[in-house]
Amino acid sequence: MVGSNDLDASRKFYDAVLAALGYGPAMTDEKGRLFYLSATGAFAVTKPIDGGRATVGNGSTIGFACKDSATVDAWHKAGIANGGESIEDPPGIREGGLGKMYLAYLRDPSGNKLCALHRMV
Repeated sequence: MVGSNDLDASRKFYDAVLAALGYGPAMTDEKGRLFYLSATGAFAVTKPIDGGRATVGNGSTIGFACKDSATVDAWHKAGIANGGESIEDPPGIREGGLGKMYLAYLRDPSGNKLCALHRMV
């Protein structure tokens, strides 16, 4: 779950980026929270329960596993087209201690840092 100060902007952004990963549009509960459900889990967006402003976690990144590099690219493109900001290096291959991965990074409209990744074998 991530916080948002503008649920309409978040819905537009997350409906687009998560559609690239095969999710349906957000379901909204009685509190106005957005829920995206899949066979492997759930992702949610909400205004803070305490009534304060949503802020980003310094050093936090939410990651989404992708089946291939084309899905990572589609996710990144959808994010930019729907209010997200491309950050870090452009989408591409990174190699390190965890192996070879194809990664892309975005900030959502509220500033939350996201990553789409495909582990290459």
